[in-house]
Amino acid sequence: MLNISQIRAQFPILDLEVRGKPLVYLDNAATTQKPRAVLERIQKYYECENANIHRAVHFLSEVATRRTEEARVRVARFLGARDSHEVIFTRGCTEGINLVAGSWGRANIGAGDEIILTEMEHHSNIVPWQILAAEKGATIKVAPINDDGELLLDEFEALFSEKTKIVSVVHLSNSLGTINPAKTLVEIAHRHGALILLDGAQSVSHIPVDVQDLGCDFFVFSSHKIYGPTGIGALWARRELLEAMPPYQGGGDMISSVKWSGSTWNELPYKFEAGTPNMEGAIGLAAALEWVEGVGLDNIAAHEAHLLEMATDAVRDVPDLTLIGRAKEKASVLSFVLKGAHPNDIGTLLDARGVAIRTGHHCTQPLMDRFGLPATARASFAVYNTEEEVEKFVEALHFAREMLV
Repeated sequence: MLNISQIRAQFPILDLEVRGKPLVYLDNAATTQKPRAVLERIQKYYECENANIHRAVHFLSEVATRRTEEARVRVARFLGARDSHEVIFTRGCTEGINLVAGSWGRANIGAGDEIILTEMEHHSNIVPWQILAAEKGATIKVAPINDDGELLLDEFEALFSEKTKIVSVVHLSNSLGTINPAKTLVEIAHRHGALILLDGAQSVSHIPVDVQDLGCDFFVFSSHKIYGPTGIGALWARRELLEAMPPYQGGGDMISSVKWSGSTWNELPYKFEAGTPNMEGAIGLAAALEWVEGVGLDNIAAHEAHLLEMATDAVRDVPDLTLIGRAKEKASVLSFVLKGAHPNDIGTLLDARGVAIRTGHHCTQPLMDRFGLPATARASFAVYNTEEEVEKFVEALHFAREMLV
């Protein structure tokens, strides 16, 4: 059983007071806080190891290069990848999806081809495909969900045709908490001859991920949602796909040779990592993954599931409150609306009591349209949250309801 007090003690920011109240941080789906192990590892990099990598033979460059490549191995192991060279460091999920759409997509999508998304996608898994579709004359098909926020599998499969080239789907919804049946979706996509990308922005910090077991073709995630630094993430893809894909950006270190007559490309993964990379981000991400593995992802998931169940039961006693997202398989996210109250007003009143939640469309405007809503309020849980914080959240909700309704 986890000692949550000991875990919380590793997160300095949780000692803050907000508006004269102890901070209750329930905006973890947007970004998680960082443990000392990550903060200190980044500081150590800058104090003792900082140099540009792959550029020199001097000591610091060799150390920084080694630490960055060790981070790549750590990410590969965390994802269950067979080869660390299948891991491309990116700025996060958004860049990872843009890389796939911009490189694989431009090389393989043509006029009349089809791309399948779902109603619950984040904007970062919609807009890159819209740009590609507009450029190539392709069509985007959207798989519907039910009123509980679950993907309708029969309708999903019915969208496929001989023109379907790729499916791109969120693994765990940031707005609903829905955990999609990834292995089933992969099997359907492959049976119809299509590739599939899984957006793991939310899933990696809540459920175990093994890309070999899932069988997907592409997987993306962001560091800052799994206790690591911002501005870093990773794309994993099968080596044969990466080998065939053209470079996404041009610049230093992604080349093998440059001549006025033309250039040739570096080997994987460097072909997709133009310019000076975010070395401290990669090293900080590795420290975060090591920390998560030390706590145990299964332990984290069990604790968060308990908090989610507790909060879900408690908010049912709040008059005029409607939960948005009631999937049987879900994690960490509690989205809701109060009749007669705008979510931003709810968030402001909770903030006055030190409770940080997220309000708005959560970068899922098509999903909000599906439910006929402009926005929702969202509480999202992490391993350092407590039962007492859930109680404070619910008390603050009752207060907000009395003030607004």
